[in-house]
Amino acid sequence: MLKRIFLFLLTNIAIIALISVVIFIVENVFGISISWYSTNYVSIFIYALIVWFTWSFLSLAISRWMAKRAYSIVLVDRNNLWEFGEKMKIVYETVENLAQNNHIQMPEVWIYESADPNAFATGPSKNKSLVAVSSWLLDLMNKEEIEWVIWHEMAHILNWDMVTMTLLQWVLNTFVVFISRILANIFDNVTDGKFWALGYFLVNLVLQIVLWLLASLIAMWFSRHREFRADEGSAIYVWKQKMIAWLKALQKMQNIAAEDKWSLATMQISTKKRNWFMMLFSSHPDLEDRIKNLEEKSF
Repeated sequence: MLKRIFLFLLTNIAIIALISVVIFIVENVFGISISWYSTNYVSIFIYALIVWFTWSFLSLAISRWMAKRAYSIVLVDRNNLWEFGEKMKIVYETVENLAQNNHIQMPEVWIYESADPNAFATGPSKNKSLVAVSSWLLDLMNKEEIEWVIWHEMAHILNWDMVTMTLLQWVLNTFVVFISRILANIFDNVTDGKFWALGYFLVNLVLQIVLWLLASLIAMWFSRHREFRADEGSAIYVWKQKMIAWLKALQKMQNIAAEDKWSLATMQISTKKRNWFMMLFSSHPDLEDRIKNLEEKSF
């Protein structure tokens, strides 16, 4: 956990530094004034666009690098595949077959030690992606269930889910910053600036927190929607009832799995049961809803 926290902080420091460089270049090369504390709404909007574009897409670009360092994961390829047993061979060959059938570059395949039956996919594009599985998932699932997990994760890659989620986060965060600055400026004007810069800063901070929470509801709703799409996409490659059987197998793990709160992966399986309020801020729908969604579909 400490390693992941360190990587998280290091990454964000690097992103902040890059944002500063980008803003410096835009201001000095293009002569555009960019400032978060400004009465010029164009300046504020450009600032928000640059900050969150850099933050969102750089995070996506290094997502594979982050995943490799956040977990103690091992690369699996044709040269060392024999070392990991028959179940890992199924993982690798399923990824390979789906990549070939859909004409994309072979994603990197990794395995990591974890007491959490999980798998995830991440990466900036279809042709620069990664699929990883935990050792416990391989221990608990049979060969068919492992195939269904990989089909689900590959559906995320084939649907461009990582990119679309990044675009949505960029747009939402841009408007969170922009709207909070506008409202803070209105507050500053109404109060004739008697609270000075500190008042502006505090009002802006509170507004950003509130608006960010509202934006998170939209982002998490979309994330849950893409999980349904990934289930449906994987059901194309396998009989629907088998996919439902896999989800029911995951349900049985709910009392066993300890969901990793510090996961840095973009896509991962989630088996933990949540109440309705926590579901609003959850990136994954409840397994019961996923099963019901598939049962209602006709493939």
